[in-house]
Amino acid sequence: MTEPVQTGISDNGAGTLAYITFIPAIVFLVMPPYNASSYVRFHAWQSIFLNIVGFVLYFGLAVLSMMFWAFYLMLMLRAFVSLCLFAVWVVCVIQALNGKRFQLPIIGALAAKQAGA
Repeated sequence: MTEPVQTGISDNGAGTLAYITFIPAIVFLVMPPYNASSYVRFHAWQSIFLNIVGFVLYFGLAVLSMMFWAFYLMLMLRAFVSLCLFAVWVVCVIQALNGKRFQLPIIGALAAKQAGA
């Protein structure tokens, strides 16, 4: 008797890959069978929202660094924000890989609502 062969990526794998950039997240939202899984949809939406927050923060800090005389201070602030966003991203990736639905404050609730979870 042979075991059935699993095709595709597991939900944990798809949820993890959704955090690579917003592109896989969008792909998983529209591609069956991944769009049927609330777990994958949740992580895809949370990834998209995390990318939006990162873009807004970087854009805002870039504008502020052009406006103020404290360019080097703003550069250090941008480095700190980058480090914090990277740490949040790593936590999300690890939690998704381990099969946990880790919700970030504010955007986690938005992602859960969009995923229908």
